[in-house]
Amino acid sequence: MLNHEVHASPSKDDLPRSGQLAWKIAEVAADPVPIDDDVTDMVVNRVIDNAAVAVASLNRGPVKSARAMALAHPRDGGATLFGCPAEVTLCAEWAAWANGTAVRELDFHDTFLAADYAHPGDNIAPVLAVAQQCGRNGAALLRGIATAYEIQVNLVKGICLHEHKIDHIAHIGPAAAAGVSALLGLSADIAFQAVQQSLHCTITTRQSRKGEISSWKAFAPAHAGKTAIEAVDRCMRGEGAPSPIYEGEDSLLAFILNGRTARERGRSPYEPTYVVPLPAPGEAKRAILETYTKEHSAEYQSQALIDLAFKMGERIEDFDKVESVVLHTSHHTHHVIGTGAGDPQKMSPDASRETLDHSIMYIFAVALQDRRWHHVDSYAPERARRADTVRLWHKISTLEDPEWTRRYHAHDPAEKAFGARVVITMADGSVIEDELGVANAHPLGARPFGRAEYLRKFKALTGDILDPAESARFLDLVQRLPELNAEEVRALNPTAPAGYLVENPARGIF
Repeated sequence: MLNHEVHASPSKDDLPRSGQLAWKIAEVAADPVPIDDDVTDMVVNRVIDNAAVAVASLNRGPVKSARAMALAHPRDGGATLFGCPAEVTLCAEWAAWANGTAVRELDFHDTFLAADYAHPGDNIAPVLAVAQQCGRNGAALLRGIATAYEIQVNLVKGICLHEHKIDHIAHIGPAAAAGVSALLGLSADIAFQAVQQSLHCTITTRQSRKGEISSWKAFAPAHAGKTAIEAVDRCMRGEGAPSPIYEGEDSLLAFILNGRTARERGRSPYEPTYVVPLPAPGEAKRAILETYTKEHSAEYQSQALIDLAFKMGERIEDFDKVESVVLHTSHHTHHVIGTGAGDPQKMSPDASRETLDHSIMYIFAVALQDRRWHHVDSYAPERARRADTVRLWHKISTLEDPEWTRRYHAHDPAEKAFGARVVITMADGSVIEDELGVANAHPLGARPFGRAEYLRKFKALTGDILDPAESARFLDLVQRLPELNAEEVRALNPTAPAGYLVENPARGIF
């Protein structure tokens, strides 16, 4: 890997293209390096994972809205939608919009956490949609997905967006644009412009994950994927982009990220430097192997804590005798999904599902009592409003522990952790204490996910929806991904039985 130092640059310096991060990303996208076998296996796993969570969400509100919008943009020979018959084909950018929303709705697919946060599986929907519309085979699709993961993971390692209240979809735009460029075999010149356009158009604030979290959380990554497809299309037609998009005097680093902070402190905004690792020319794209999926449908920082709650709950006979529960955890868990966020909605039994899956207090209470987690039942309004749960929930708090914060940001995989130490104090003064660093399903966890676990997750989430023959067809196809021809790639989205899909009856503009 090559570590690239990236900092803002005054316009008078006339930063050459070769010195710009977007160009270095474009060079990675244009490098036709072969895909390693273990990377191929993991791409297959993640396509299975995406399909599982998407099918399980087909009749949820945001997904119905996204599908209705997409169905208003039919195209012969276009891309397909999760759940719809294979003959229903749409414009690729709209298929990516609907499919991306379906994947994201349950907050149940893969994750990568470093300087910033990411769900790199959000890149699969736009890359797949373009592959279907443009007639690309499985090998090209594999290259595109591996490239998108490579770019997003390494941007997340090097550039922190959340510190400045910028949403993480700003890393999806360039990653998806790079993935689509790799899929199509585009030149570095075209990929360079597309990466820049995509970043420029996907800079949004983290209010989407603050306060009363709305259904936009499901749409946000799909918006980035759709934007990336449109950017690539424009750049293939010869259009350019704001440049240099990362380093420019009025651009991301200088006026939104650390350059702004430096300016506010009376220092030069051109001093702060980010370090972004990227593969050297000819080096394999392996970043997908650093990512991890979810066993439970909730914010990733809750995964280990759900597992821990199952274990600790066995030691409590009467939850009304719990005096307090304190989660000693990382800065992120405390400030984003814990009491450090200062969001009263995270303690409200009337909160939206999107808010509840970003409340570790709620999640830990339910997991402690139920010793199970279900993507629907655990968030049901009647479950959230249960009086004994509300009493327990309001006894739970989080505290930042510097050691857990250090482990959260550790570069050594053996040290990196996303869990907490939990101290439960009972009314009689006795204490139940335990800790867990990584979820059971994590690659270093007690029960790491392999192909068998991905298949089991798919069948658990789709078994009551898909016909067995359709499930078998899709799973056979996806596990042959590198060998698929263009027609088989068009068949990669599972079809729901006739009459299963419930459509949104509301009328919009489209």
